[in-house]
Amino acid sequence: MTDDIKLDAHHRKTVEKLFSHPTSHNIQWHDVLSLLKSVADVEEAHDGRFRVALGGETQTFDAPRGPDIDTQQVVDLRRMLTGAGYAPA
Repeated sequence: MTDDIKLDAHHRKTVEKLFSHPTSHNIQWHDVLSLLKSVADVEEAHDGRFRVALGGETQTFDAPRGPDIDTQQVVDLRRMLTGAGYAPA
C-alpha cells in the first residue's frame, strides 16, 4: 500500500488476510464489507447483492451464505484492491 492511503488497523488486517498466501478461508464477509465501504462506493440491492465501484472498476458481489467469503471473491477483491493501490507492499 502506498503511504498516502490511510486505513485503520482493522481494515489493514482485512487487506492482509485477503492477500495472504495460501489463501485464507477465514475471511468474514462483514469485515470485507466494512473495508469496502471505507474505500469504495458500495450499493446494496434488495436481493443481497452488493455493487462495488473502486478504482474505475465495478464488480457485483453476492453476500455469502455463511460468514466467510469464498476463494473466487478473494481473487476478485485482490484484483480490485490492487488496481486501486490497496495491495500490501
